[in-house]
Amino acid sequence: MTMKIRFSRHRKTEIKPPRHIAIVLDGNGRWASRRGLPRSAGHAVGAETFRTIATYCRDIGVEYLTCYAFSTENWSRPAEEVSAIWELLRKYLIESLEKMERDRVKIRIMGDRADMPDDIKGLLAQIDEKSAHIDGITLCICLNYGGRQEILHAVRTLAQECERSERKADSISLDDISQNLYSRGIPDPDLIIRPSGELRLSNFLLWQCAYSEFYFTDVLWPDFKPSDIDQAIAEYSRRDRRFGGVKAKGR
Repeated sequence: MTMKIRFSRHRKTEIKPPRHIAIVLDGNGRWASRRGLPRSAGHAVGAETFRTIATYCRDIGVEYLTCYAFSTENWSRPAEEVSAIWELLRKYLIESLEKMERDRVKIRIMGDRADMPDDIKGLLAQIDEKSAHIDGITLCICLNYGGRQEILHAVRTLAQECERSERKADSISLDDISQNLYSRGIPDPDLIIRPSGELRLSNFLLWQCAYSEFYFTDVLWPDFKPSDIDQAIAEYSRRDRRFGGVKAKGR
């Protein structure tokens, strides 16, 4: 499926979207602070932006969308803010259980579930079961997620297999590590978008981003619109992805 990118009012060009887009949902708190609102208000507007962008990505043909919603470091934020974020996530998961089949959205949760609220764990179990029967865009939501922790989890799993003599340490491959990440079975992101003006990954998809293209923008997440996705994809389409190789002659 191709999409139309509007470069100007009078000119359009067709560009195929990346197969997998990943986004850091950043800037909710600053958006609220600039308006004299509590940070929770920014997260509420950001949640609506998330719904809009996820639907738009599905409609233009993106196969995988990964969103960084709550990091392992976010627990250190004020308790009121953390509670507000989880309440928004709870509302979204309940809503998704009702609509995901109709909307053809397969949801994959990436992160450590151990410290999540018990009712959230129950909702995630239902999401997992229902997603197994859906064929459509895969929406990966990173909850209680950290890139370093994800790699550590994979390494520990492989180390335990070595202790049980199920494999030899010198036989461990890059693919073995990939298959023990939260993202196993999902292709690495082609494009990673970071709104809000920050120029860092913040512990997001550290293993998977080895050859991802990056797009940074000053737009805060609550103000992010489908036109910003279009702009990111337009920029991505101009990149020359060689994956460490050499550009072919004549191209």
